[in-house]
Amino acid sequence: KEFWSIGFVDVAPRRGPVLHIVVVGFHHKKGCQVEFSYPPLMPDEGHDSNLLPEEWKYLPFVALPDGAHNYQEDTVFFHLPPLSGDMKCVYGVSCYRQIEAKALKVRQADVTRETVQKSVCVLSRVPLYGLLQAKLQLITHAYFEEKDFSQISILKELYEHMNGSLRGSSLEGSQVYLGLSPRDLILHFRHKVLILFKLILLEKKVLFYVSPVNRLVGALMTVLSLFPGMIEHGLVDSSHYRPRGSLSEDPGLVESVSGAEEFVSVSVTDLAGASLELEGAEPARPASADNNHLKPPSRSSPDSSESDWETLDPSVLEEGGPKEEAAAAAAAADLQPDAFDSESGTPITVQPQAAGEQNVTQGLVSGLEEDQHGLPLAIFTKGYLCLPYMALQQHHLLSDVTVRGFVAGATNILFRQQRHLSDAIVEVEEARIQIQDPELRKTLALTTADLRFADYLVKHVTENRDDVFLDGTGWEGGDEWIRAQFTLYLHSLLSSTLQQDNERLLADYGAPFITAWKITHNYRVWCSNKHPGMTAITPGHPFQGQYSVADVKLRLSHSVQNSERGKKIGNAMMTTSRSMVQTGKAVGQSVGGALTSAKSAMSSWFSTLAQPAPITSLGCLTR
Repeated sequence: KEFWSIGFVDVAPRRGPVLHIVVVGFHHKKGCQVEFSYPPLMPDEGHDSNLLPEEWKYLPFVALPDGAHNYQEDTVFFHLPPLSGDMKCVYGVSCYRQIEAKALKVRQADVTRETVQKSVCVLSRVPLYGLLQAKLQLITHAYFEEKDFSQISILKELYEHMNGSLRGSSLEGSQVYLGLSPRDLILHFRHKVLILFKLILLEKKVLFYVSPVNRLVGALMTVLSLFPGMIEHGLVDSSHYRPRGSLSEDPGLVESVSGAEEFVSVSVTDLAGASLELEGAEPARPASADNNHLKPPSRSSPDSSESDWETLDPSVLEEGGPKEEAAAAAAAADLQPDAFDSESGTPITVQPQAAGEQNVTQGLVSGLEEDQHGLPLAIFTKGYLCLPYMALQQHHLLSDVTVRGFVAGATNILFRQQRHLSDAIVEVEEARIQIQDPELRKTLALTTADLRFADYLVKHVTENRDDVFLDGTGWEGGDEWIRAQFTLYLHSLLSSTLQQDNERLLADYGAPFITAWKITHNYRVWCSNKHPGMTAITPGHPFQGQYSVADVKLRLSHSVQNSERGKKIGNAMMTTSRSMVQTGKAVGQSVGGALTSAKSAMSSWFSTLAQPAPITSLGCLTR
């Protein structure tokens, strides 16, 4: 009987999409620890064992996040590294709650604090974050309503139910994006969403920061959902890191780092013995050292059709003075009408297609499941990590020489304070992107065509308009429609790189950006193979066209809204406008009072005229 029980735990669960159901609690002496797992995390241990595989030593800290005591409940998405022999990322969803200890029906001996904090987690093979969250929240609520945490039958039933309902679930369709709303993202970040999109294309170190965790992971994963196929197939290698303390066990790990020229010679999934091997990695250097390999040129090519004003950095209003502003205005006035051959007109847009099975195949170079356009791009491979939530115990990964980049989320302020460890810090609450490197800011400066694209999205999301339904898949300005526009943007960008004499086509995306992107891992992997679907894609920016006065206004508005000086000017104008309104009201009241007094005086005067008066008075009136 015991033999068959062990066989069920060790073998049967691995056939389903859900690997484990785990309960993590906070112990007043031991801190965060695993209190229950089904099936057991360690095959030879019981359900209540606190032991963990070495690769998952950070599980308690990501499942029960920093500062959780400040919130009654929260939700966490996190990624765990694969266990030995398994090359796939483990996707985790955790629902946290706390309850007053006096409310418990059965109070165990180790409960010594006024509140009890626990998280119920699902460790899954499939990235169905929103779907898992919806199911897990209901069970977590019921588990806490029992007020007796020894009642674990509901957790075992959850495991069986999820494996039964999710078995054979397709990763295509709207269920993958449940709870991820690009519409809300654009309402909050507006045109900056395109800057985030380009940051990740450049494989930079991007840190998202906000509390609580559910806002953090929601924003981060929503940005990734804008990349076609990324959530479904692009994250399988996104958590290949080793916990601190285990790197010394493999002294050849860092030595195995190869040059950037060798990355196309082997598939990612074939690197079972060296999953952390990076291309182009160099020994750790001080933060101030220049990275010549990844630094884009400071100026665009003379042959580029981009004018100086076209790549105007928003911070020019902050760093420069009237001279710089006058120079930018002069450059705008000197625009040549033949800068672009294409005629201005209706931009190229696309409508979302009805959900259906897509033909995906194993990429020969990337190792990912790719569609006919070679997507998803191999961004989260070769040591570029995606960690929707990072615990403080994982802080060392930001400076690990085996990690070439990351898109990570954190709620602890220590992550934000150490700015030198990240290329960009995204403060979600303020919708602000902080980039210290002026060269990177110049590289990410949005071109006129980019601004048109971003403005087009913002207007469709913010304007009040009648819903235009599109084959039952959504409406203009809806979530699926927004993803379709970003898919078109990426398709057009990739198609433009395949054309001969494509400098003018690519200039619409920004010459410095294109230069930096072409040396990234994901671009070189994509170029190393042919993709039949690209023959049907029209090259060129979807919003290419000749410049107009509206473009100058759009760029000026963009620059004013995204610089400190511009914000000060805007605030001053709002304050002045408010003061003028208040002054107008006060003046209006004063004028109204004066008119009332005059009216009363005139009434008294006419009353006097109506009465008999002495000759002297009439004489005075006559005079």
